[in-house]
Amino acid sequence: MEQSNFFAMLSRMKYINRWGLMNNTRTENISEHSIQTAIIAHALCVIHNKRFNGNIDADKIAVAAMFHDVSEIITGDMPTPVKYYNPAIVEAYKKVEEIAVDKLLSMLPDDLREEYSPVLNFERENKELYRFVKAADKISALIKCTEEQMTGSREFDQAKKTLENDLKNMKMPEIEVFLKEFLPAFSLTLDEQG
Repeated sequence: MEQSNFFAMLSRMKYINRWGLMNNTRTENISEHSIQTAIIAHALCVIHNKRFNGNIDADKIAVAAMFHDVSEIITGDMPTPVKYYNPAIVEAYKKVEEIAVDKLLSMLPDDLREEYSPVLNFERENKELYRFVKAADKISALIKCTEEQMTGSREFDQAKKTLENDLKNMKMPEIEVFLKEFLPAFSLTLDEQG
């Protein structure tokens, strides 16, 4: 059997910091962001199923969310203002992300590649379901902004406003439930939560 570097490369997610243009009081890497996004995506699907009569595989969405930023192991984290500056950059970056995903998949043995390809290409292959991952990604970023504000930092004020507006424009009732019922607790101290 040939050696594979796939999982060793994935472990490098902990070295890719997010929010590179921002003055962070605490750095956040894509590994911790991805697990938080997976937890939130799972919650959004559970809310969808329980409160809005949905029938989505929450586990499948959570796994997709866990892997949603793996391309950044190769590309790095592109700051949002740069990434979405204009349509040409958005399109070019999408292509770079696809190449990065293909490179990661090439590190797997053939028999495993067919299992991981749908997970790493989830956005391309499941546009309708990917909205849950995207919503969770934005909620995770909103939580980061909230946590930064809790330390007294104003660096994330505008990002928070933008994210709140983006989430509102997604028009997903699951987002509204999460923001109303769960987000306020992120502004509490540990003693207040207990």
